[in-house]
Amino acid sequence: MLRLLSFALLLLIWWIAALFVGGAKLPSPPAVLEVMIAEASSGALFLHLGATLARVTLAFVLAMSLGSAIGYLMGRVRLADKLGDPWLILLLNLPALVVIVLAYIWAGLTEAAAIAAIAINKLPTAVVTLREGTRALDRSLDEMGSVFAMPRWRAFRHVVLPQLAPYIAASARSGLSLVWKIVLVAELLGRPNGVGFEIGIAFQLFDTPRLLAYSLTFAAVVFVIETLLVQPFEARATRWRPRAA
Repeated sequence: MLRLLSFALLLLIWWIAALFVGGAKLPSPPAVLEVMIAEASSGALFLHLGATLARVTLAFVLAMSLGSAIGYLMGRVRLADKLGDPWLILLLNLPALVVIVLAYIWAGLTEAAAIAAIAINKLPTAVVTLREGTRALDRSLDEMGSVFAMPRWRAFRHVVLPQLAPYIAASARSGLSLVWKIVLVAELLGRPNGVGFEIGIAFQLFDTPRLLAYSLTFAAVVFVIETLLVQPFEARATRWRPRAA
């Protein structure tokens, strides 16, 4: 109920602001809704939204898989940490725009270049989070696994992975919010479809209702995924932790 009340308050403020500013700069909610319905009826909205979600999914899975493996390795092996740390610092401080532009220059305006650029921007945050999580592992539990001669995979599954689950969940949540933003920039610069592409077209035409229609639809999808998938996963991964009173 509080979320619905907050949403209603946001709509009210938007509507009042539109009356003062004018429809040319800030269209009212009904005007934006009309554009949403028109785009959905033509099928364009679902086409571009589907393309964006596909890129987000591929880039996110790629970045989380590689980032988790590299972070775990750097947390376990000191040599790997020393060798990888300079590259990690470089990637963490390299602007996302530079990575996207270089990917398009080197690999062309292709789907693979866009997904790789998005994944590279997410990769270092996943590595850092999992590296710190690996460093925080309870060494006594490793010794217990050795004493009971547990196979490596079984020890990883039942001893290591439960300890890393909160860090994986935190990395997934923060990384997903980062990927949402970066994918729009990648589409704006070099893809022929997607929400970012449509936002770029709307900007060139000064079509504010269309820009808001695609932006808010994308935001609504992000909100639903965050509420129904990411937050429950994070709550389940951290359920063993004691809660503050």
